[in-house]
Amino acid sequence: MAVSLFATAGILFILFTGSSAQIRGDNLQTCNMNDGFGKYCPTTCGVADYMFRYIPVVDEELTSMQNELETIANLTQGADEKIEYMKDSATSAQKSSQPDPYYKRSSSMLDDVLRFEKTFIAQEQQLLELQSVISSNERRMADLKKMALQLQQKCSQPCRDTVQIQTLTGTDCQDVANKGATTSGLYYVKPAKAQEQFLVYCEIDSFGRGFTVIQRRQDGSVDFSKDWIQYKEGFGYLSPDDTTEFWLGNEKIHLLTTSSSLPTVLRVELVDWDGNKKYADYNMFRIGSEADMYRLTYGYYFGGDAGDAFDGFDFGDDPSDKFYTSHNGMQFSTHDKDNDKYAGNCAQQDGSGWWMNRCHAAHLNGKYYTGGRYTEKDAGEYGFDNGIIWVTWHSRWYSLKETTMKIIPLSRITAGGGQQTGIKQFGGLGDA
Repeated sequence: MAVSLFATAGILFILFTGSSAQIRGDNLQTCNMNDGFGKYCPTTCGVADYMFRYIPVVDEELTSMQNELETIANLTQGADEKIEYMKDSATSAQKSSQPDPYYKRSSSMLDDVLRFEKTFIAQEQQLLELQSVISSNERRMADLKKMALQLQQKCSQPCRDTVQIQTLTGTDCQDVANKGATTSGLYYVKPAKAQEQFLVYCEIDSFGRGFTVIQRRQDGSVDFSKDWIQYKEGFGYLSPDDTTEFWLGNEKIHLLTTSSSLPTVLRVELVDWDGNKKYADYNMFRIGSEADMYRLTYGYYFGGDAGDAFDGFDFGDDPSDKFYTSHNGMQFSTHDKDNDKYAGNCAQQDGSGWWMNRCHAAHLNGKYYTGGRYTEKDAGEYGFDNGIIWVTWHSRWYSLKETTMKIIPLSRITAGGGQQTGIKQFGGLGDA
């Protein structure tokens, strides 16, 4: 009986309770196919329904255990009385004038009684522990009932999304701003060539400019070591307060940059670990189709104080360094789809998807290194510069703290005050 009770109590307790010799230009020497966007409130109604169905079963089990415990307590009391009787009988036998054999027999019986008494004491202790477990479970059951009632009250009204999505829509964020949107947040957009709308984060400033954000790094919370499909569809999470990391998706970026006849400007914003901010602009930015492996092209470097890392960089290791690390015209590569100009696989060695050449001078999808500085040893198996890099500002062995890639029509930068003024305002790094 005691074993059965302990087993039942245990159940209740659980219930609650590169190998190539070719020199890289930048070297001194699984997941679901769609991570999705947005975090919506998980309904708790199902949890409450389950608990209400399960409570009667647990109540019945507790009642049965209580009855069994009372039965054992009664048996224990009877045993205690029997022990006292046997003690008294043994004592009387010792004092009597009976022959010696009877005295020896009573002494042996007394020894047995003492052993049985110890056994009963141990069982009583176990019963007390079991009673404590049952009492604890009863308290937890009461808490569970209280929680279930709270859930029932919460579910009396229809569940609503905890993430607010704005009602205005457009072809991109600038179109949304043109229609009167003044608040940065989540919006649905549908470029002219898109078959269906999709969610984006729109950064809308006080000048009425609407930037469509296509990439965000800020704390290393999202692993950017993804495959081709994930980079195609996008991954990470969009949030209305811009506090999450994400890659919007190559297919969406392609639609956003090819559906309009207006030139598109890519703005790259960078923040280092000392809080310093810099930016770089590229005009006529465009991402090709998947058939062309999402090739990156742009017309020219439009300006900024971060320098033109997309144009490549002379590391001093090889006369062709700058040519081998330029990004204009490069196709997108991932560890499972190698489209770079290197005999090895840059994306595999650097652990991310990017427009690799042989291999890079800019690498904003690289590994997140807290503190910024890292070494070849930190870079793991291959020992290449695999951090979040923009070498025309910091060296390739310095990984940036925050990056943002966002796009906007050229006309919204140059409008009202000329190109240079527009660039300064577009920077968003000062009072603007």
